[in-house]
Amino acid sequence: MSSAVNASTSADVSGQPTAMAQLVVAKIGTSSITNDRGEIDVEAITKFCSEVAALRDAGSQVVVVTSGAIAAGLPAIGLADNRPSDAVTLQAVSAIGQSRLMRVYDDAFASHGIVGGQVLLAPLDFGIRQQYLHARSTLRRLLELGVVPIINENDAIADDEIRFGDNDRLSALVAQLLGADLLVLLTDAPGLLTADPRLDDDASLIEEVMEITAELEALAGGAGTVRGSGGMASKVAAAKMASWSGVRAVIAAAHRPNVLADALAGTPGVGTIVAPSSQRIAARKLWIAFAVDSCGRISVDEGARKALINRGVSLLPAGVTGVVGSFQADQGVEIVGPDGAVFAKGLVRTSSQDLSTIAGMQTAQLPEGMIHEVIHRDDLVILP
Repeated sequence: MSSAVNASTSADVSGQPTAMAQLVVAKIGTSSITNDRGEIDVEAITKFCSEVAALRDAGSQVVVVTSGAIAAGLPAIGLADNRPSDAVTLQAVSAIGQSRLMRVYDDAFASHGIVGGQVLLAPLDFGIRQQYLHARSTLRRLLELGVVPIINENDAIADDEIRFGDNDRLSALVAQLLGADLLVLLTDAPGLLTADPRLDDDASLIEEVMEITAELEALAGGAGTVRGSGGMASKVAAAKMASWSGVRAVIAAAHRPNVLADALAGTPGVGTIVAPSSQRIAARKLWIAFAVDSCGRISVDEGARKALINRGVSLLPAGVTGVVGSFQADQGVEIVGPDGAVFAKGLVRTSSQDLSTIAGMQTAQLPEGMIHEVIHRDDLVILP
């Protein structure tokens, strides 16, 4: 496939087109900034920071989302060749590695006269309105001050990131938070391929994607490297999140020369370009859709399915036909219609045990004190 997605342009005084200043969120993964022993690759970070500096020199603003704290901390305590698997140790290691990682970024940016500012976030920061607004105001102020925000998942206390690689999803949430023009997801691969190149010699780059389908998600495969916690699947999920929030995304190789500038310009072959969707989802619902684990499923009848999709109402007990899994109030659940297809996701307001006892009941039939809404419309997202 060919790709010809271009950055917005304007004309200078000579009438020649010039790229407009844009806001770019650039995420780089652990495997792209560490060597074979799991130690920080200073040259790789230097190359990345040089490209960030070039975008800034051209008038754009850049926010960096970086992984690597755990990988950076392991060699410091002699565990580079014996990565622990328990979450508590990994959290402790991330605390050791975070300052070492930032030291390299500080030095690399300083050579370009740039100041970096560390910001540690977690997906939950996007689910609570006050924290969401505070994060946005802080990041905006850093950009106003001419600082490059360097964001990482708060690994030391957020074990979900360690297990699921939320830095990819986090970068998409940051792109939505700031209204970015572009999200660049840098990895070891040239982009999303038509097949696994280790198994198929004819695998080729998918250069442009208008909509991420289930088939494309299947092509993304599973986890990444031993040191990295993501993989192409999490890149595709992040690109889908960005698309749903109206942000163009590019999945590209970190080692490619001028990859950030080419991604901004939409240079053919730069990687896999994912176009923004015409449907846009608010930040909280993006968080629910992608960053919250599903602990069970709720089946609904056709009337409830149509009401949720077409009228944007809350899910009531009367529309529930079945409950699968064990969950508590405020946990994530998927919603399926009579055909068994998942069409929505939300934060449930009651436990699976209590819901099973009131499924199908009209509001007037509910026991005293029982919740009237299984999932409030503000906590429910219809999946495009």
